[in-house]
Amino acid sequence: MINFDAPEALDSDLLVQHLNQLKRGKAARIPVYDFGSHSRTSKTTMALPRKVILVDGILIFSIPSLLDLFDLRIFVDTADDIRLVRRLRRDMNERNRTLESVVSQYFRTVQPMHKMLVEPSKIHSHIIVPSADGIKDEAVDMVVSRLKDLIKE
Repeated sequence: MINFDAPEALDSDLLVQHLNQLKRGKAARIPVYDFGSHSRTSKTTMALPRKVILVDGILIFSIPSLLDLFDLRIFVDTADDIRLVRRLRRDMNERNRTLESVVSQYFRTVQPMHKMLVEPSKIHSHIIVPSADGIKDEAVDMVVSRLKDLIKE
């Protein structure tokens, strides 16, 4: 009964190490996670350094050691019902989970952790993008413009 929606479930130190490697122009071997067995496999995938490195995760702004590594922090604000439906679709279609197991996990750990950690962590973002009616072109244009500026620096 591990709470996979808590920062302690993540290998934050390894993520920091990998991001620092990539920022220094070095490749990083990223562990492959198996969602079916809830464990890291022996496989890795190679991440190559790029001008733009996207880091996606609901908990990344709640981990202080990560914040300074990001040149641009974007929080996509999504309503509870939309998050639940997306999780149901993903976990049932891609991870072979049952409706009951997804709903149970959502209300036992996902939603409480969102309220306790994810929602408050958005104060660390540079940009908050509302997604109630889908992400607007204007928000995408603003992010792309800022990324172009960062690449020029």
